[in-house]
Order: sequence, then structure tokens, then C-alpha cells
Amino acid sequence: MRAKRVHIITLGCPKNQVDSEVLSAQLVANGCSLADSLESADVAVVNTCGFIDAAKQESIDTILRAAQQKKSNGLKKLVVTGCFVERYKEELRESLREVDAFYGTNDLSGVLKELGGKYKDELLGEQVVSPPGHYAYLKISEGCDNPCSFCAIPMMRGRHVSKPVEQIIREAELLSEKGVKELIVIGQDTTYYGLDIYGTRELPRLMTKLNEIDGIEWIRLMYAYPARFPEDLIEVIRDSEKICKYIDIPIQHISDKILKSMRRGITRRKLEELLSRIRKEIPGVAIRTTLIVGYPGEGEKEFQELLHFVNQFKFERLGVFTYSAEEGTHAHILGDPVPMHEKEKRHGAIMEAQRKIIEGLNDEKIGTNLRVIIDSKGGDECIGRTSHDAPEIDAGVIFSSHKSPGDFADVMIHDSREYDLYGTAI
Repeated sequence: MRAKRVHIITLGCPKNQVDSEVLSAQLVANGCSLADSLESADVAVVNTCGFIDAAKQESIDTILRAAQQKKSNGLKKLVVTGCFVERYKEELRESLREVDAFYGTNDLSGVLKELGGKYKDELLGEQVVSPPGHYAYLKISEGCDNPCSFCAIPMMRGRHVSKPVEQIIREAELLSEKGVKELIVIGQDTTYYGLDIYGTRELPRLMTKLNEIDGIEWIRLMYAYPARFPEDLIEVIRDSEKICKYIDIPIQHISDKILKSMRRGITRRKLEELLSRIRKEIPGVAIRTTLIVGYPGEGEKEFQELLHFVNQFKFERLGVFTYSAEEGTHAHILGDPVPMHEKEKRHGAIMEAQRKIIEGLNDEKIGTNLRVIIDSKGGDECIGRTSHDAPEIDAGVIFSSHKSPGDFADVMIHDSREYDLYGTAI
């Protein structure tokens, strides 16, 4: 393979980031170098997201920017891959003729062949960890078998396919050898893990084995689907030294009417029982969730039920999406009856409630000593995270220290502003 300088642009979720990191490892092994920018590259690969309308528009805009670079400044080839391509490959081929080739989510070998290389089986489990390098996403499965009415992921990622435990452990060991200190366990549905290949949900066993890996200090669990949650996982999280007392459980809504229409496979009562049990059995746990507002059929009554629950339960971490009607999904036939201005109003009301909740929770942390991992540094000012905070989506801790990104520090908290905490290194 003639040496090429390849710039990869990754859009969307951490699952896409892992795909790009695996592609990077294969490219390097095939004699390529990884370019930091479009301007310094011979080839651009855009790894797209097609989850909701905003993500699709971002994918189109990014492809067009890369195409302009190809037209004006010497970029020799533009390849587009990922979820957006998986959904709309033929339409994209017709409308974006500046692109040299399109590949779906599971065609890594096709991308490599397009660039003059070949897939190297001996690199199974290798990935080039994205900066800052002290944390990495560990993808334990691909695809999803859940029938959620609003979600297009099964159309883009296919059915759920778990990786064998041994393969995941090997990948985690390789990451540890690269200096990774925090593993962030991801998948479209992590709590389904193992059911397809072992006949039982094996996430508790997997997390227990990850806890034994030398060099890893934090393990964080994301995308834990609440229906048919493997309840012995609660004990594993509680009793494992390295597993963060943090769990991401996207509930999406609390109204039984909306949960049924969303085809979530769980009721309000079961959700409350699960969330309450986690709170009770894991002292000091931080529960993160994700909600959707403006789903078809969500009237003022259903929204107020959701808002009341948010105020009552007081999630430690929370994100909100406005509903996006996606063609091909079960909910698409319901239309999109809630006006955007009403969706945005509801989004704002939930986030304002959450802001007040976080202010109260953060006030309780003033005067306490927290262990923090440093993510970035400018001068002496460090920005880090506690074990209750995932990268990029949760809050930060700001303090001064001589330490470097990737180091841990004990920080005495003396102030909070909005979502972030401020402190002094001990």
C-alpha cells in the first residue's frame, strides 16, 4: 500500500469513535499515517451518524466541507462510511457525487480495500485510542434487538451481536498496556450482553472479569437498557473496587401510556422499583438517564407526569432529546403532532428542573474531598472528573495542580457554578 495521509472525521456516539479507532489501527498497520486535519491529508474518511435529523444534517454538512477541500486543495480521495450511509447509501450516491466511495457500518474491509490496503486479522482488538488517551471506550457488542418505536439503530447497526468474553478481556488488556486508566463499557444495549451467544445475560460476569485487569482504575457502565435488567449486576457494581458507582440507564419516559407506545418493554412501576433498588443497594451511586420529550401522544398530562418524576427522583445526571420522527421506525406512522416550539419548551422545562437539582446536589459536595481524574490542563488550571462523571457529557471539576492529564488528584471542593465544581488540590 502506498503510504497515505488519512484524516478521519468521526461524528455521533462513542460507538462510532471506537469504529474509527479500529480503522485507524488497521490503516497504520497498512502503512498509512494519520493526519490531524483535512488540509494535511491525502484522503479523508467521514464516519457518519444517522440517528436523528440534527445528526443527519451534521453528516451532510461535514461531507460537503470535505468535498470542498477535495475540490480546492489537493485532497485526493473522499470516503464516507457509518450509520448515515447504512440508511441512505443509494440516495447519497445520487446526490453526493463528489464522494469517491460509500461504505456501511460493518464494512471495514471495504474501506481498507478502497484505500489500497487489506484487513489484518492479527490486529483483532487493536484500536488507536483518541486523545487524551487515559480513557477509552470498550465496545462489548454491536446492534440491538429491542423494538423501541422511535429508534432507527437496528436498521443501521443490525441485530445484537455480543463479542465473546475472552475477546473483550483481551481488548481491555491491550488498552491497559497503552496507558488507559478508565474503561467506558458501551454497546447499543449493554444489559443484553451475552444472551445471543451464551443464552444468559452475562454482563455481571464480564464486569467482574474487567475489574481484575491490572492498570485499569475506573470502569464505567453506559447504555444499560432497563427492561429485563440483570439484577445481580447491582451487587457486582456495589462490591467491585474499580467499577464506578455510576450507571447510565436511559428510561426515555415515565408515563405508562408513552412507555407502551415507545415499546420499551417496561412499566412505570417496574422502572421505579429498579431505580429505587439501585439507589438503595449501591450507596452513593450516581444514576444518569436520557429522556425524550414531544413524542407523539405526549400531551400536557404526560409531560407533567414526566416533569414531576424528574423533580421527585432527582437524577444525578440527565440528558433530554426532543423527539425526531425517523422514517422506517414503528412510531413514524404516528406522525409528529407536537410542534417544535412545544418540544423546545418542554426540553427547557426539564433542563431547568435538572439544573436546580444539580445545584442542590453540588452544594452538598462543598467541603468534601473528591478523587478526580484530570482530562485537560491549561497553565496550572486542570479540568477533571469525578467517578460520577463520564467524559464529554457530564460535569467537570476545576482546580489548580502541577499534575498532568491522566493523573488522579484529591480535590477539596469549595464552590460550584452551574454544573461544575471548583476546588483546591490536596
